[in-house]
Amino acid sequence: MARINTIEFKDNKLRLIDQRKLPVEETYFICENYKDVEFAIRDMVVRGAPAIGATAGYGVVLAAQEFKEGQREDFFTKMDDALDKLNKSRPTAVNLMWAIKRMKRIIRDNKDKELDNIYNILKDEADKILKEDIETNKKMASFGNEIVEKGATILTHCNTGALATAGYGTALGVIREAHYSNKNIFVYADETRPRLQGGRLTAWELKEERIPAKLIADNAAATLIRDGKIDLILVGADRIALNGDTANKIGTFMLSVVAKAYSVPFYIVAPTTTIDFDIETGEEIDIEERSSDEVTHVMGNRVAPEGIEVYNPAFDVTPNENIAGIITEKGIVRAPFKENIVKIKE
Repeated sequence: MARINTIEFKDNKLRLIDQRKLPVEETYFICENYKDVEFAIRDMVVRGAPAIGATAGYGVVLAAQEFKEGQREDFFTKMDDALDKLNKSRPTAVNLMWAIKRMKRIIRDNKDKELDNIYNILKDEADKILKEDIETNKKMASFGNEIVEKGATILTHCNTGALATAGYGTALGVIREAHYSNKNIFVYADETRPRLQGGRLTAWELKEERIPAKLIADNAAATLIRDGKIDLILVGADRIALNGDTANKIGTFMLSVVAKAYSVPFYIVAPTTTIDFDIETGEEIDIEERSSDEVTHVMGNRVAPEGIEVYNPAFDVTPNENIAGIITEKGIVRAPFKENIVKIKE
């Protein structure tokens, strides 16, 4: 099994595999302070909701490392400002807000301790977030593997593997588990425009793991579904509302509509940290709009005429009625989603 180190904190620096450059170049982006982390999240050096959450945790550690050498009264003010900036680096992925809230609680609960001690406690907490994510992914993979039939052909969208998490993956973690369970699966991976996370990242992970697969253009998926060549669709999530509505990479909603029309099971794979228990429906999810350059250019090369206006939402929302189930580390949640999601809340 290939080991992909997406996130590593070593020698007081955060080391991230630079996902902007894969698969052409395997290089690492080094974060020496929280501003580097904020940039890495915003510019998608690191992406995927769980990976963003774990990275943000270490961003808080780097902020504490920087400010603990100053005056005590300044430490907490500067930390508040740093956490606020990290919290706003991407607006849709709820794991980011979850991780920042968790680190804020650690600061609040230990505010009377020496600053060096607060730093050490924050570092321990960030390590826990990273470790917990890997353990969570493996639990999800085990539950998800239960619904994968032998010889299944699976369609996936965007990247939901080790690169999108602290390790192993969400939807791609289920695919890994099925592969290593000798289920003789086959995978179709959407290229996932406009940033090509499926073509650049998922295809790279599938090749690394030697999982039988083909890469397809996004607009080939509907034909495969119609022609009965897809048995199961597995995708990730960036935020899940209380009623099961799910925000994921743009194009997910379209897949869910076609899947429903042709009775292909459509599953979300995400940890419970991706569930936003404070919002009722997907209508409340803030959808990030990104630069027009992501659409007009591919890998830095212009593919559209200058001056053309662009609409570039990073995510869309799949309504709960299109979802067969949400695979979490606590089991598979099915309709009625609101009732059953509440049951798994800690």
